[in-house]
Amino acid sequence: MDMFGTVYVANRGEIARRVARTCEMLGIRAVAGTADFLDPSAQIAAALAAGADAVHPGYGFLSENAGFARAVSDAGLTWIGPTPAVIERMGRKDAARDIAVGAGVPVVPTGDEASYPVLVKAAAGGGGKGMRIVRSAAELDEAVAAAKRESAAAFGDDTMLIEKYVERGRHIEVQVLGDTHGNVVHLLTRECSAQRRHQKVIEEAPAPYLPDEVRHRIHTAAVDLARSVGYTNAGTVEFLLDAATGEFYFLEMNTRLQVEHPVTEEVTGLDLVQLQLLVAAGHPLPFDQESVHESGHAMEARVYAEDAYHGFLPQAGRATLVQWPTGRPGTRVDQALESGQVVSTSFDPMLGKVIGSGRDREQARNVLINALDETVILGLTTNTGFLRELAASDAFAKGEIDTAWLDRNQVEPPDPAPARELAAHAWQQAHARPDGPFASDGFRLGAPAAPVRVDFEDGSVVLHGPPDRLPPAIVTAHTVELAHHGQRYVFTRPDAAADHGPEAGDGTVVAPMPGTVLDVRVAEGDTVSSGDVLGTVEAMKMELALKAPYDGVVTTVAAATGDQVALGSPLFTVDPA
Repeated sequence: MDMFGTVYVANRGEIARRVARTCEMLGIRAVAGTADFLDPSAQIAAALAAGADAVHPGYGFLSENAGFARAVSDAGLTWIGPTPAVIERMGRKDAARDIAVGAGVPVVPTGDEASYPVLVKAAAGGGGKGMRIVRSAAELDEAVAAAKRESAAAFGDDTMLIEKYVERGRHIEVQVLGDTHGNVVHLLTRECSAQRRHQKVIEEAPAPYLPDEVRHRIHTAAVDLARSVGYTNAGTVEFLLDAATGEFYFLEMNTRLQVEHPVTEEVTGLDLVQLQLLVAAGHPLPFDQESVHESGHAMEARVYAEDAYHGFLPQAGRATLVQWPTGRPGTRVDQALESGQVVSTSFDPMLGKVIGSGRDREQARNVLINALDETVILGLTTNTGFLRELAASDAFAKGEIDTAWLDRNQVEPPDPAPARELAAHAWQQAHARPDGPFASDGFRLGAPAAPVRVDFEDGSVVLHGPPDRLPPAIVTAHTVELAHHGQRYVFTRPDAAADHGPEAGDGTVVAPMPGTVLDVRVAEGDTVSSGDVLGTVEAMKMELALKAPYDGVVTTVAAATGDQVALGSPLFTVDPA
């Protein structure tokens, strides 16, 4: 079978590893992306220098850039994806909507057809950028202006769509595949309703709790739409299902491989990257629609460098210890994070994906929970513990999660007591004196052994017996850092707290996340009122305003526009006097 000799992956991280894995299986040399991932010329030059025959764009960066796809072909390389013309037609939400109407696919009411609440969203982009929910006419102008600014910064285009907002919507999508011989098939559904700020956090396949008739209509609509544009290679058609009415509407089409493609692979037994390569090389799909069957259920959790319990703020730092739950039955991990690696805010915060599979949804859910329990990332904060609590919640187990559920409900952080007890054992084992007159065994002459107590700043632990096993931990003279059920904890000994740095309440305003200072609005000596904006910080296109904690005078301005700041860096000080 004719196939490529070398594939250049114009991407980085776990998706680059994922594509390379299939290439290696097929005997194809894979070269990971280098240089500026947003510079088409640099990527093509690197591909040519590597002696590549084809370019796989992965997802993100230039993966849905029609100009890049066209330039790849012009350079004599094969583009592993749909044609540039299809990317252009389906890449814009407004144009894709018109195509869906022409294909007889239901769409969300817009403009005069839509009554409040409405959703303002960027026509040129995705990933939750440039989106605002508007509940009254009074809020519309400000929401549109803010969405336009965000869209222009993210996509270079501030064109907006205004659509009906479905309060209890489910995000259902269909994986489609087309070849250059006129064949188009679907590979079942996925459910991606667990989202925060329009960004997916847990996905599963197939979509649960769908009536057979609705599932059939969604499958048909996705294939009809793909066929109407002559779609080739892998793509995803996304729909919004109104849980109240059972009606579904076309949202958009992603003209690339999706982050969540592993759950489809797990339930169909198909390798989507292999199929992408086959189609790009001109081969017909090796199966028809009747040959596609589901087997069991799969769930994927996206591990992000973010603080899920404090506004999902981006995090950065050195991952001092990383352990993924590889080798567990029913568990798959797609990742590119290893111990010692530095995580910055220069790229998307996703560090990896943990996938659990089982014979049914409940078994897959339990496999995922156990896998997240065994996931350890120390050195920086991630959302792993949050993912574990979400997957274990009653609402998720019962399929009650809609796209706005996480905006309406708070997933409570786990009780730190069990982790604190493990930390105490770890500290005691690392620092106890095993013998001699000062042994740390609680021995007392003429009296029962004294209980061994380990003090931390947030509480004390009396040790009674060793635990069955200790999780991986980093122990110093003053701190213990460990992960318990995926959640990272740092417990500090009281004698290590001689200098805490800026304290809350002393007027110091610190960086709430690592990022870039967008603007500074005050100078030393300025008088401010409580709530006045002192400046703004941006990371991963998320802007946060830094506000005065109370009325007073600005005594310190330690930031300038354009500065790169670390999490917790003191930026302003306000003196209440």
